[in-house]
Amino acid sequence: MKPMRLTQKIRIFPTLEQEEVLWKLSEKCRLIYNFALAERRDAYRHGIKGVTYRKQQNDLPIIKKHYPEYSWVYSKVLQYVLRTLAADYESFFALRKNGHADARLPRFKGKQYFTTMVYNQSGFKLEHGKVSFSHNYNDLPLEFAIPAKFFFDDKKVKQVAISEQNKRYFVTITYEMEEPLFMDNGRYQAIDLGITHIITAVNSQGKFLVVNNQRPDKYWNQKIAKIQARRDRCKKFSNKWKFFNRIKRKYERKRDDQLKDFQHKLSTKVVNNTKANTLIVGELQVKAMAQSTKVPNFMRSGLNRATQSTGTLGRFVQFLTYKSKRVGKRLIEFDERNTSRECYMCGKLHYMPLWERVMNCECGNVIARDKNSCVVLMKRFLSQNAKWTGYQVFLDNLRHTAKGKTKVPSPIRGYGSEDSQEAPSVRVG
Repeated sequence: MKPMRLTQKIRIFPTLEQEEVLWKLSEKCRLIYNFALAERRDAYRHGIKGVTYRKQQNDLPIIKKHYPEYSWVYSKVLQYVLRTLAADYESFFALRKNGHADARLPRFKGKQYFTTMVYNQSGFKLEHGKVSFSHNYNDLPLEFAIPAKFFFDDKKVKQVAISEQNKRYFVTITYEMEEPLFMDNGRYQAIDLGITHIITAVNSQGKFLVVNNQRPDKYWNQKIAKIQARRDRCKKFSNKWKFFNRIKRKYERKRDDQLKDFQHKLSTKVVNNTKANTLIVGELQVKAMAQSTKVPNFMRSGLNRATQSTGTLGRFVQFLTYKSKRVGKRLIEFDERNTSRECYMCGKLHYMPLWERVMNCECGNVIARDKNSCVVLMKRFLSQNAKWTGYQVFLDNLRHTAKGKTKVPSPIRGYGSEDSQEAPSVRVG
């Protein structure tokens, strides 16, 4: 069984002396990156071939001989810096090959840039609730405490990295764990992702789950826009400009942290609280959503900010994917084209612009577009994968969950029913 790799990011609190050591080591990594980049740029400009990662890696002993201070850094850390540069160049050439003429070569790193130091397979120790790193700058140990709840088997830890963000320091631990064996228990859950409702899901029993998107970014974006307007009226890089810029970055950090926290907690609840071992999610084309000509100009800015800037949709799918694997379930991305337009009862395609939130079909089907979308997604998956028994059970359950006249007539019982005083309690799975 192929093991799965996971990462855990943990904040550390170095002393002032340790911070100085970290910046000294980071500076040498930054210079190696810049020197190697200059060599690659010259070779690219003059059409010289042969400047590869292997060649630059073999040059490291020569550099250390002439400049002994580069021996302060653990050897594999410098090698990984060169590997990162090689990956940046591969990305540049791939973009150019795919027709992105505006793609630019990797840039040099400035003096205030903290280079992430990656210890791959060696050069670190994890024991007794502490993580320590090798270096030759001085005798000061780079040893940091990590919370007791993070227990790692040394044999399974493959990589540890030290990074810095806004004067906060982190270690990122990459480790392997055995992926539990997946077993199809005949229960399925289809999930439609959106902006207003981040999740609209239906399971094999015909029960719905609707979760509103908290959207903390709406609150913080207003504050960020105001502070950015004040910053932009100041002379660039003046003391006042720097003051407002620090506040702006603080607000952005809070916005991103709150969004990620909400997505982490929700994805954990969805995966753990469902009895279904198979989750079906629409195959998102987030980049295509931003480029769609069907979206009116007055809605484009808000849609792009919700889907692109904060990773609201794409990142949430990644969380669902790895958390499903971790508990022996699986997530399948399935084609969701026209799921919002196709009536799940008769199959007729409707014109459904984004502002149309309810489908009203001539066949009598009146249902929220998000609910209709996840029902169509479930039907497509079950029928195209020959899950005939599950398909019939799902349709029967949909008929049983239909109930009388509602405020918005629908063959499916959902939120807002006229016959209920409150929204029905919905259980996932």
